[in-house]
Amino acid sequence: MNLHKGLLSVLWRLPTEVLSQIFNHCLSETKLWPPSNLRSLMLLTRICQRWREVAVGTPDLWCRMYVEADDRGWEQAAFCYDLWLKRSRGRPLSLELGYHYSTKLRSLLQPHMNRIKFLRVSIDSVRGRRPQLFATDLPALQELTILGMTNHDIPTIAQSISRLPSTMRSLKFIDMGPFFDIEPLSSFGPVWAYLTDVQIAVYHQNAFLHLLQLCPNLSSLNVHIGFDQREPMESFTHTKLQSLCIIHDPLLTRPLSDLFSVLSDLFNALSLPNLRALEARRNRCNASSWSHEDVKVLLARLKCPLETLTIGGRVTNLTITDAQRAEYVSLIPSLKVVNHGSTYF
Repeated sequence: MNLHKGLLSVLWRLPTEVLSQIFNHCLSETKLWPPSNLRSLMLLTRICQRWREVAVGTPDLWCRMYVEADDRGWEQAAFCYDLWLKRSRGRPLSLELGYHYSTKLRSLLQPHMNRIKFLRVSIDSVRGRRPQLFATDLPALQELTILGMTNHDIPTIAQSISRLPSTMRSLKFIDMGPFFDIEPLSSFGPVWAYLTDVQIAVYHQNAFLHLLQLCPNLSSLNVHIGFDQREPMESFTHTKLQSLCIIHDPLLTRPLSDLFSVLSDLFNALSLPNLRALEARRNRCNASSWSHEDVKVLLARLKCPLETLTIGGRVTNLTITDAQRAEYVSLIPSLKVVNHGSTYF
């Protein structure tokens, strides 16, 4: 009992700055919080008067908000959201819109639009609920993440994305869908030129190359490629790309097409002189088998300062000896890690 009282006494005497840092570290460091984290933050304000004062007086705790409330319970929800926004005191905001939200949301957020840096949108296409992205009202938006999008959503979403500001740096389609072809990619307008980080799914090689042409400043790309057609590819060089993850879906390809041949075709046409990290894997568990010679051929074609290579999928027949590793390094001296899944060789 005395020990318990002693610990409480220490907590009560902690300086405000220290207590504020403890609150920050107790919560997730991700840009967006799940509802459980939001509830935890509210609990901090109910422990005692001092903890409430410290929590309310720490604006960084209130910069991430998850909104999910329909018109039926909007008045009470709006009061809480408005209080939350006021406590953020002008700091940059990260906002996530759930599947259910009121049509009155825009009026609540209007005074804070120029503070929204990160926006995550969940789309319920089955019920026809496609959220307005407020594209013309987000002058400072830097990152947009879209969850649950299908091919039917492309025209509506593309129209909003085409009006996003030049502050945009990251665009991600979670669940790696839908699959985009060349024309839908072009419909996104000038926003591609601003982006440095993209996660997306495309149909085939030429759509992948077209995406790179649209994004001259891209440094990181996570792409799911269907490869449902095989067409000649024109040579192209992208000088900014440093990190590339290619997910190959074997269910959308010809039976004879494997991951190694897909990469061979790509890098016969594509030059990435500043690539540092490459990951290539299948989307299914029946991963391709890689031989030592396959890896050597791939490395010889890359001609870049590669440092990390992650290959295969959940299953591989590739084992690497010290002698083979030395051959890889002789082809790319900067190479430090050859990785398969969670096993480093």
